[in-house]
Amino acid sequence: MDNAVDTKALWDISYGLYVVTSIAGDRKNGQIVNSIIQVCAETPRIAVSINKENLTHEYIQKSGVLAVTVLEQETPMTFIGQFGFKSGRDGDKFEKVTYETGVTGCPIVTDNALSSFEGKVIGSADAGTHTVFIVEISGAKVLKTGTPLTYAYYQQVKKGKAPKNAPTYKGSAVPTNEQAEKGKEKAMKKYVCGICGYVYDPEKGDSEGGIAPGTAFEDLPDDWTCPVCGAGKDEFEAE
Repeated sequence: MDNAVDTKALWDISYGLYVVTSIAGDRKNGQIVNSIIQVCAETPRIAVSINKENLTHEYIQKSGVLAVTVLEQETPMTFIGQFGFKSGRDGDKFEKVTYETGVTGCPIVTDNALSSFEGKVIGSADAGTHTVFIVEISGAKVLKTGTPLTYAYYQQVKKGKAPKNAPTYKGSAVPTNEQAEKGKEKAMKKYVCGICGYVYDPEKGDSEGGIAPGTAFEDLPDDWTCPVCGAGKDEFEAE
C-alpha cells in the first residue's frame, strides 16, 4: 500500500446495516451488507457491493434481482450473526426468520425491519474482490418508524466486527496462546469473540446455549461456541 494512503481515513465514511437477499430458482439466500447507496432519484436506483465469494453474489448474478431490508437500531447481535457470520451453503438462514416474497420473487426479511425495497439489476461494475450491482427499484415500503442501525453504532455500541468478506473489513484480533493462558487467570472477566465481537459476560451467561448466569468463561464446555458466529472458545480473549 502506498504510504500516502492511510486507509484509516476511510473509517470515517458512514454506512448503514442491511440484509440483502436474492434467489436462484427455488433457492434463497441473504447476507448482511453495509455498502449500499442511492445513486439516482428518478427512477430510484441503488448501488450494492457484494463479495464475489458469497453465495448471495452467485444468486444475484443468476436471477438478476435482489431485495434490501433496512434494519432497526435495536436489532440483536444473534440476528446479525445469522445473516452476517454464517454461510447459506451450510444451512438455511431463513429458518426461524419472518419474511415475505416480493414482486421480484426475492424473500424480504421483515424481522427487525424499518423498511424494504427490491429491484432488478440493470448494470454492474467489477470492483476487484467485489461486484457493484446497480439496481432499479421496482417495489418499496415502510414497515415501521424507528432509528436505522448504522455501522458505527454496530461497532461502537454493539461492539460488532465486520465479516472477512465485507468491503470494510479491518481484521480480527485472535488471542495468542500466551494471551489465552493469562485469560484463564481472570476467570470472571468478560471475554470477546475475535471474529464477530460478541462479548461473553459471566454475570449473564448464555441463555441460548444453556449456560447459567455466574458461569466463568474457563468453566464453559469445551464444545461451547459463540452464539453469534459459531466460533470456538479459542477465538475469545479477555476484555
